[in-house]
Amino acid sequence: MPTADHALAPPPASAPPLLTPLASAARRAAPVLPVVAVVALLALPVPSGGSGDGPQITVADVASGLVVALCVLTAVRSARRPLTRAAALLFGLPVVGVTVAACAAPTGGAALAGAARYLQVFVLVPLAVLSLLRDGRDVRVVAWAFVGLAGWQGGLGVHQYVTGTGASYMGEDIRAVGTFGPTDVMGMATVVSFGLVCALSLAFRDGAPRQRAAAITCAVLLLVPLALSFSRGAWIATAAACGAVLVLSGVQRALRVLLAATAAAVVLVGGFGVGSQMLQQRLGSITDVADAPDQSVTDRYTMWAASLDMWRERPLTGVGLKGFPEYRDSHASVALSSGSDTAGAGHGFARQPLLSPHNMYLLILSEQGLLGLCALTGCWVGLLVCGLRRWARTRALPVTAPGDRLDCALLACGLLVWQLVDFLYADIGGPSTVLTAVVLGVAAWWGVGDHTRRREVPTP
Repeated sequence: MPTADHALAPPPASAPPLLTPLASAARRAAPVLPVVAVVALLALPVPSGGSGDGPQITVADVASGLVVALCVLTAVRSARRPLTRAAALLFGLPVVGVTVAACAAPTGGAALAGAARYLQVFVLVPLAVLSLLRDGRDVRVVAWAFVGLAGWQGGLGVHQYVTGTGASYMGEDIRAVGTFGPTDVMGMATVVSFGLVCALSLAFRDGAPRQRAAAITCAVLLLVPLALSFSRGAWIATAAACGAVLVLSGVQRALRVLLAATAAAVVLVGGFGVGSQMLQQRLGSITDVADAPDQSVTDRYTMWAASLDMWRERPLTGVGLKGFPEYRDSHASVALSSGSDTAGAGHGFARQPLLSPHNMYLLILSEQGLLGLCALTGCWVGLLVCGLRRWARTRALPVTAPGDRLDCALLACGLLVWQLVDFLYADIGGPSTVLTAVVLGVAAWWGVGDHTRRREVPTP
């Protein structure tokens, strides 16, 4: 029989009611937090000394290297095979192509630096992300990190446009660039585009009405900074990716959304006149690039022609990694300008040299030849095909079936489609490049990951 003192003793101390669920959620998300950290570090301001003259190592790049080292140590300590055969095959292709191109390059030091960058972005970091992602919950955590980063950078971009403190565009400091500065005008557009595609994909998650409502709201809001980035390439890639997401979610649903978006655009632009004249001119210039191109389009066409000329000179292995700037002037016509003018967003006027063709496929073709292009594009197309095959199998499952649902398929395929389309107008370079590696890792997890491995939920 308990004594009086024992009966009056206070109950043992316990955690606050909200602390236990938060701690449990943190333990569940612990494996993917390094990937989230890489994404979050891109919210930091870019050092003002960065320019287009050479590679710039950012904090996010260093963090991605630490993530790779962590995954290597984990793989060595565990007895489990870290990759599936399909993943090893697909990511082995870029290794072969980059290695051959580096060995065949006439400049050894620059080629080694280029090979390290290619392996970081297209092999090592994606495989690290693939190994850290365990299930759909991890993917959604990364997706919301993308949305959060896009909201932060997009909010700064809108503020820059409203206050006239952005990058210079047509004589006014109104171009939204976020923390990336005028030397990387595609940085904020890339981040916001990724966030918009993620938000749209999360809007199709089953059984989570609050998160779906939040995702739809974020997707609509992110349209504003994307428009104010004045990036035609990002607009085209985002339209293609969002179209792919809608089609994969269901053709009838895609048609309803398209009709609603068209009606809203007609009312806002035609009825209320929403949209500045600059924005309308920039949008109209997409269809005028062949008739009356501006200097930026002329420079791009000229560098594309120079890339093809370099490839014809050495069709199999190209002119070598990091060789485009060296061979550019000897293959480009007189229509190419000496560089692009950059100013605004806290930076003074500067002339930024044109060191790449602004087309990833032509850059690979000119520097790595047919061998490198087939290796890298073979990996990317393989990821997309495997992702679509798994999407088809997921669509065939009943709604009550366990496993990763439709939003994960839309997320992985949509991000990959955006990247593949954007590579028609851009290439790797700048702080946001590390996000390309994360996107490839997410696509690899969906298409060729080991989905028999499930994360163990820690016991309290």
